[in-house]
Amino acid sequence: MWVGEAVAGVFSGFVGTHTPRMDDKGRVTLPAKYRDRLVGGVVLVRGQDRTLYLFTTEGFEQFAHRAINAEVTDSAQRGFQRYMLANTEDQRPDAQGRITIPPKMREYAELGKDVVITGAGLRMEVWAADRWAAYEAEQEAAYAAPDRGLFGS
Repeated sequence: MWVGEAVAGVFSGFVGTHTPRMDDKGRVTLPAKYRDRLVGGVVLVRGQDRTLYLFTTEGFEQFAHRAINAEVTDSAQRGFQRYMLANTEDQRPDAQGRITIPPKMREYAELGKDVVITGAGLRMEVWAADRWAAYEAEQEAAYAAPDRGLFGS
């Protein structure tokens, strides 16, 4: 079963907002309610909006399927594939449920000690706390009054 699959009609993806602190070694504690799902390993990927995406290994396989199978003759697909996969790292949480975010990824996401981990369905996202606050404020008005047809309905 992958992380976004419904179990007995209940959504089982990643949701919520968590605010752990990153220590001097770049370690961050994953949300306790998801640790059982993550014990087998996680995949950390550079995401859009200067975030980091955090997947279960199964979730990453589903997410990355098209990129992994990109047309080698298409330069745009090849470029996306190379960049994404070169900036992806496997991690196994330690006994305290922490992963280490490598310096290169911390720099990309502009992470400091205060981080936010948000649930985003199939994945979690790791944000710098100040960047998440700004993004959330920016999105609030659009969320409060969405355009008709936002999700195709």
